Amino acid sequence: MFDEFYFLQQLINGLTVGSAYALIAIGYTMVYGIIGMINFAHGEIYMIGAYTSLIVITGLAALNPVWLPLVLLVALICAMIVSSSMGWAVERVAYRPVRGQHRLIPLISAIGMSIFLQNYVHLAQGSRNIGFPSLIDGGFTFGTSEGFQTTISNMQLTIFATTLVCMTLLSLFISRSKTGRACRAVSQDRKMSSLLGIDTNRIIAATFVIGAALAAVAGLLLGMYYGSIDPLFGFIAGLKAFTAAVLGGIGSIPGAMLGGLILGVAESFTAGYLSSEYKDVVSFSLLILILLFRPTGLLGKPEVEKI
Repeated sequence: MFDEFYFLQQLINGLTVGSAYALIAIGYTMVYGIIGMINFAHGEIYMIGAYTSLIVITGLAALNPVWLPLVLLVALICAMIVSSSMGWAVERVAYRPVRGQHRLIPLISAIGMSIFLQNYVHLAQGSRNIGFPSLIDGGFTFGTSEGFQTTISNMQLTIFATTLVCMTLLSLFISRSKTGRACRAVSQDRKMSSLLGIDTNRIIAATFVIGAALAAVAGLLLGMYYGSIDPLFGFIAGLKAFTAAVLGGIGSIPGAMLGGLILGVAESFTAGYLSSEYKDVVSFSLLILILLFRPTGLLGKPEVEKI
């Protein structure tokens, strides 16, 4: 029997997780759009953002009384600074020295950086799950008491609102700012952009920094949403976000947004109507189908080789 309130609940849950996937996926798609490579350490940067947020929240909680919005704002800013610094360091250490080499070399370098960051957090914070306080309580309930009720929590509303603000600011940055226009120029033709006076090294580093900052936002939001984090917290989420980026069209920012939402909704409906054990199967099955029938993704464009 179809229950519209149950359907709506799964849709809300899927859009919540999908919004966070989209924030992480933008980091993958921006780096690929600029240098044509995948930053496989991006999931760990997202994980470090979550850990930084938790450390700041724990430290500020010792100050009594504290104003909750201020705590979240300070935690978000600190997480973005730390993750952005990590993103910049990954570009300088793992990518810039091997840029221009065979694509397999930067790939191995990024995987090595991913393993390094995982083990660094493992040694610094331990391997156990750490509880992440859910600082945003309450919500709204719809439906009758006799049947299934749909609930949308304030935490979910916060994720929607934050994602919308981040996407809007990123779109304005890419379309209106001087650096954003330079990013678009470098993504179209890096060599010609360099000849025209654009500092391509600075632009490439900026894409790593921007992607890492958005990943930190997702780290704080999903940390509070799930209620726990661990050193492997970023591996699965990073893999899902990479899937979302490919699903929407790697190199396309709107595609990363769309891919994240589709992936989140597909996982939620699979877990709600079948079993949570199958949600990963459905997610990666979508990826395989897209690669088979539309290799460029939903919004991606075929790559034109310049001669």
